[in-house]
Amino acid sequence: MITVYGYSVSGNCHKLRLLLEQLGHEYRWVEIDSSQGATRTPEYLAKNANGKVPMLELEDGRILVESNAILCYLAEGSRYLPADAWLRAQALSWMFFEQYSHEPYIAVARFICGWTPLDSPRRADLPRLRERGNQALAVMETHLQSAEWFTGADYGIADIALFAYTDVAHHGGFDLAPFPALRNWLARVRNQSGFVAMPEPPAENAALLAHID
Repeated sequence: MITVYGYSVSGNCHKLRLLLEQLGHEYRWVEIDSSQGATRTPEYLAKNANGKVPMLELEDGRILVESNAILCYLAEGSRYLPADAWLRAQALSWMFFEQYSHEPYIAVARFICGWTPLDSPRRADLPRLRERGNQALAVMETHLQSAEWFTGADYGIADIALFAYTDVAHHGGFDLAPFPALRNWLARVRNQSGFVAMPEPPAENAALLAHID
């Protein structure tokens, strides 16, 4: 059985759980609280020198890291990854967008709001992060005004990649009200067969998120 090492309230980790559940794929989940240094132990670093989650370990011991690379591997041969070369490239382009233009702002704003003290100097970065994050959301909104999905004509891994942190963007102080097409897309993802929601953050993080700057 494959093993996923992940932090359940991380969007990058939840991507894998969502796809695995929708594939009906058996897996073992090992909870790794990266916010408390669990990815920096000698044992973990021996498997993943980059010290991050998620990490996929195959039955034969091979290791795969980087959430979107893992999505591509898991989805191979399924309806969640287009067989057509052009559609596959389009899906990959949105997955690169997610990692370079979306996650660094929306996910990081969420982390600062919920995983750093209220007096953290990192909170000074929030206005810039929200400005750039809203630019990414606007790009998504434009696409969704003429298309239902990001993985071509059907729901797939690019939608899963973008959904994870967009669905909890409010944790970082983002308002999705100006993005109606995006909100409709979020609802369509939630209505997909096998959908599972990301768990709520632990109580201590939820308390910090109640004080959005």
